[in-house]
Amino acid sequence: MQNLLQEISNRCFVNPELQQRITTDFEIFEIKKGNTLLEQGNKANHLYYIHKGVLHNFYYHAGKQTSSWFYAEDHFITSWYSFYAQKQSFESIEALEDCVLYRISYTKYQKLIADSPAFGNFARLLAEEMLSFLDEFSKGWSFLSAKEKYQVLQTYFPNVEQRIKLGFIASFLGISQETLSRIRAEK
Repeated sequence: MQNLLQEISNRCFVNPELQQRITTDFEIFEIKKGNTLLEQGNKANHLYYIHKGVLHNFYYHAGKQTSSWFYAEDHFITSWYSFYAQKQSFESIEALEDCVLYRISYTKYQKLIADSPAFGNFARLLAEEMLSFLDEFSKGWSFLSAKEKYQVLQTYFPNVEQRIKLGFIASFLGISQETLSRIRAEK
């Protein structure tokens, strides 16, 4: 819980009352490797903070599973569109390792925003960070070579290949595992 409180306090002032609400409203949640946190087509009813483990968002395209991003310790994760819009998710979330998470329901999240201007500031900053990242990512990604995409991934997730199967990384990059192996050999 201390890391979660630190991540929130990095974005807003956490007074003792807000700290108590956070420790009450966020609950610990564990999920085993290979299990799905959210199924495509369901609504994302929770925002998660990763205390331990790795997860990835993925979707199916032409019958093939395609990873859309990887998340590890000290990051927040959900199906962002689904959580904020409260609509069906177009992606799934799967645990790639055994994970320990803290989660808050959409209802409690909205109530905490309404009750605490400081937490409302946190929520706004988190949404801005995700929007900025996703906007930058989506606009520049299609113009990068496979090698450049791999370098971007390593910037955000150092030693990614030590924790994530190469097949997932290759699907994320939109390349074959053989091409990924050649890129990795060039390092």
